[in-house]
Amino acid sequence: MKRLSPLVLLAVVACQEPVEGDPVSRIEIGKGEITAKPSPTPSVRAKASACRSETFEGVAMTRCVADPTRHRIAMALDAPDGDPARSFNNFAETLTEPDGVVFAVNGGMFDEAGEPIGYYVEDGRRRRKLNRANGPGNFHLKPNGVFFGTGGKWRVLTSDAFYATVGERPEFGTQSGPMLVIAGKLHPEIAEEGPSKLVRNGVGVDAAGRAHFVLSESPVSFGRFARYFRDRLKTPNALYLDGTVSALWDPRAGRRDETVPLGPLIVVTDKDTAE
Repeated sequence: MKRLSPLVLLAVVACQEPVEGDPVSRIEIGKGEITAKPSPTPSVRAKASACRSETFEGVAMTRCVADPTRHRIAMALDAPDGDPARSFNNFAETLTEPDGVVFAVNGGMFDEAGEPIGYYVEDGRRRRKLNRANGPGNFHLKPNGVFFGTGGKWRVLTSDAFYATVGERPEFGTQSGPMLVIAGKLHPEIAEEGPSKLVRNGVGVDAAGRAHFVLSESPVSFGRFARYFRDRLKTPNALYLDGTVSALWDPRAGRRDETVPLGPLIVVTDKDTAE
């Protein structure tokens, strides 16, 4: 059973809801509702979960926090056969030290085969170049952005800012869109309370360097979801990861969401077991 490396564990998956078109086909499930299938392991559940339930403007949210002093972040995509794993169940079967997984989420938009459609770096190896093309769908609702990092330094930047300022390849990276918060302000194209409401997930990094991964537990508008990052979490930049298929694996709480097939995964592990 292979070791959990700092960068091979995080697979960020992403599918977007059909707003203004879509670069890949999407499937809506029960108005974006997700069913969780618990699969606890006694040794895993003995440790405290990094995820907490909160309510913002009447919407239940689950927020999972990765702390750079205690955790590592990595991307993960493939099963042992070389094809995308497409689910937490398949990904879990590849692990020799599952107790080290703190939580995992889908992270980044993908095509019909589960391959990333934007920038994707896993374990320091770039598998997809930065995608700055125009097109339909949420991914192309500019500005979109990149969540990336090396060691314990994690960041969210717009794709243009990433292109202009990041010269050294990070250990992990995933591109998605749109940005939710940019330099403390909401994305200019996001309405305060638009008609599109889906289960959504996203990520933002606060001033202390902690990464906040958020999943709405019921359908929510882009505006309300973005305000949660800006007003409650105070993250200067935040990135939308996906809608409808948004999912969480929280082994320590016995939660493993199984929805439609996933793409890239973002995996957070304990430092003491990931080294």
